[in-house]
Amino acid sequence: MDNLEFTAIIAIFSILAGLLGSLTGLGGGVVVVPLLTLGFGVDLRYAIGSALVSVIATSSGAAIAYVREGYSNIRVGMFLEVATTFGAVTGALIAAKAPTRVIAIIFGLVMLASTYLTNRPHQTQAVNLPVDPLAARLKLDGSYPSSEGEQSYHVQHVPGGFAVMLIAGILSGLLGIGSGALKVLAMDQVMQLPFKVSTTTSNFMIGVTAAASAGIYFSRGYIDPGLCMPVLLGVLVGAWCGAKVLVRAKVKVLRIIFSIAILAVGIEMIYNGITGGI
Repeated sequence: MDNLEFTAIIAIFSILAGLLGSLTGLGGGVVVVPLLTLGFGVDLRYAIGSALVSVIATSSGAAIAYVREGYSNIRVGMFLEVATTFGAVTGALIAAKAPTRVIAIIFGLVMLASTYLTNRPHQTQAVNLPVDPLAARLKLDGSYPSSEGEQSYHVQHVPGGFAVMLIAGILSGLLGIGSGALKVLAMDQVMQLPFKVSTTTSNFMIGVTAAASAGIYFSRGYIDPGLCMPVLLGVLVGAWCGAKVLVRAKVKVLRIIFSIAILAVGIEMIYNGITGGI
């Protein structure tokens, strides 16, 4: 197989990865890394570097629309980015030292957990929440557009959300994923933001988090342009197609089917990590 054929095949499978990531809400990075390592034998750290680049691109494109529509809470996002950026740099530094088999096992466990967190029903947003003194001091409270007009909300439990975001950042830098499910968990369940605000703010944050850790991977030579280019373009096309399909598709059925696939790949990653196959 020559370089042109390899690039074309990687691009095609990256389109499928972007499509799958978009429909499940897990993001393309969760699919790209095991695809490259298990399917094409790419070194795990180079696969993570390529996934980070694709995460930056897909997050940046969607974030613009969400910010324009008034859903994303920029102040919450920038405040929590302190935690995720520090965590991402820490995770990237750990990844440079940790054995690939250990990273593979952690990746598989995170895939299993992400599938569960993504498919669990989110709690109904509580109304008339009290003003949190720390959130008020940091001016994190906000509002978002709804069918009933502009709805205001009060952010809760800021330290707890900050702590979960630190963990999300470490996982992002270590594994090359956006950790979107964990970010949404922090804002939706811990800080009790409206679900739409949580998901859109998470998307806004993912690109910044990935960029912080991508710099570490680039400095260590794990960003290969020849590999990143087809992965980036493929995931972008797949994510765009996923957004179109999502409007008409039976989302519950798709999520069940794709979640089973993600679970299978997660188990495979764990198995290869334990047996030394990666």
